Amino acid sequence: MKVGKVPENVLKRSVFKQLHTKRPEVLLGAGIGEDCAAVKLNQDEIFVLSTDPITGATQDIGSLAIHITMNDLASAGAEPVGVLLTILLPEGTQEQELRDIMGQLEEGCAQAGVQIMGGHTEVTRVVNQPLITVCGVGKAKEGQLVSTAGARPGNDIVITKWIGLEGTSILAKEKRQELLERYPAHMIETARGFDRYLSVLPEAAVAVKCGVTAMHDVTEGGIFGALWELAESSGIGLEIDLKKIPIRQETVEVCEFFGINPYQLISSGSMLIAAEDGSLLVQELQKQGIHAVLVGKATKGNDRILLNEEERRFLEPPRADELYKVV
Repeated sequence: MKVGKVPENVLKRSVFKQLHTKRPEVLLGAGIGEDCAAVKLNQDEIFVLSTDPITGATQDIGSLAIHITMNDLASAGAEPVGVLLTILLPEGTQEQELRDIMGQLEEGCAQAGVQIMGGHTEVTRVVNQPLITVCGVGKAKEGQLVSTAGARPGNDIVITKWIGLEGTSILAKEKRQELLERYPAHMIETARGFDRYLSVLPEAAVAVKCGVTAMHDVTEGGIFGALWELAESSGIGLEIDLKKIPIRQETVEVCEFFGINPYQLISSGSMLIAAEDGSLLVQELQKQGIHAVLVGKATKGNDRILLNEEERRFLEPPRADELYKVV
């Protein structure tokens, strides 16, 4: 396709024809010439908005884009309603590639029960691979919004599923041939399949019912970055047992191969939660088949401490994600 707005006939057959999921709250949705979307809410409901780009992957970027934005909304205790998309494509992109991306996006939205409400699609010389930015729209009841800043001293700190899931899946897909030089194919395929764990909507729903004080999905910067952001936002300290942080062996192997730190690897699919009764929360999550571990406590003051047997060291501010050292 040529540089500029995607032609109207391409929009109709490769974008709009891929969109099937609808929400009753959406009064005005995607259409030729439409610059806005409109959503109707009840008097006791509030908008919750989030936006994220996908820049660290080239495969399955449509699915990743939806999962990451849905996780942001879920972390706030919101019910996702819809998304607005900006899709930037490099010059020379074939129409079939756009159609495939839209198919991934719609599949992700259908799984989450959200509507693609509108957006912008363009071919441009300023990108060298497809770039998707998603603005997510959700709703929450007044008084039920959960923030990253709500953790209090004495709260238990819980981590769901395993850290590094997204980064491991991306590396296993993007660097498969390199990894096959050391590891068996079945291990690589297992790692590639970690993308099935990327949604945190199920654990968010359980957590909200348990009355948690704060939630934060673990994305760029990995679990170390998420712990720092939770503590910084809430004005608390932390004591975290490093050995309790859940991690899959496939993630350990992939990170060792590339010489990167799994604790600083993008980790969508894992939720960091502060709760008054972390043991109860873990039990409720496990009842729903969601792996979760109580890893430490929130404390008074500003000391953010990582415990590793007899060793005590301070958590440092977030650094650039380890994924960017490889892809």
